[in-house]
Amino acid sequence: MSAAGEPIEDVVHAHLGGLRATLDGLAGESRRVERWGTELATRLRRGQRLFAAGNGGSAAEAQHLTAELVGRYRGEREPLSAIALHADTSTITALGNDYGYEEVFARQVRAHGRPGDVLILLSTSGRSPNLVAAAEAGRSLGLTVWALTGPGPNPLAAASSEALCLPGATPSVQEAHLVTVHLLCEVVDRTLGRSVVAPAERTKAEELVP
Repeated sequence: MSAAGEPIEDVVHAHLGGLRATLDGLAGESRRVERWGTELATRLRRGQRLFAAGNGGSAAEAQHLTAELVGRYRGEREPLSAIALHADTSTITALGNDYGYEEVFARQVRAHGRPGDVLILLSTSGRSPNLVAAAEAGRSLGLTVWALTGPGPNPLAAASSEALCLPGATPSVQEAHLVTVHLLCEVVDRTLGRSVVAPAERTKAEELVP
């Protein structure tokens, strides 16, 4: 029995059922995910950058995305410029202390963002003031702002260039956001193609050139 007196089996089935419904919603957004991944790959190959941010569990999802792009997802390729705005604790705490927590992402966007860069913001509620402020800052500077949220409409979706709003409870949405992160990485890798050579491989190839 769970702490609430509900059989554990029912808790597990309810959770998985909720996740299935949310993933069904994600499946309905497959064209958007494909388009975002293709566009992201094109921008990153041109030398533009991805910034990502979230709070709590969504921060972990955002950082998962940037880690896969700077490192690798499945196969070897060039490292891609992707920065998690919440990962610099000194900057986050300084900005929170001096400007308030609402500004911790927006001020970084204004410092680093350039037209053509992409900003991805993750929020299960879509109502985090610091993410809404970041979206507004990004759009004002010419960044493309994509939001991954829970059910819409919500303020973050409204402040962004585009939003992928998923149905379901917070845990299901957060889990589906991780699937979305992996799907974006899959599309990026497929778009860049096998011809993109990792730095170590490129060095070996260059050694063979007379």
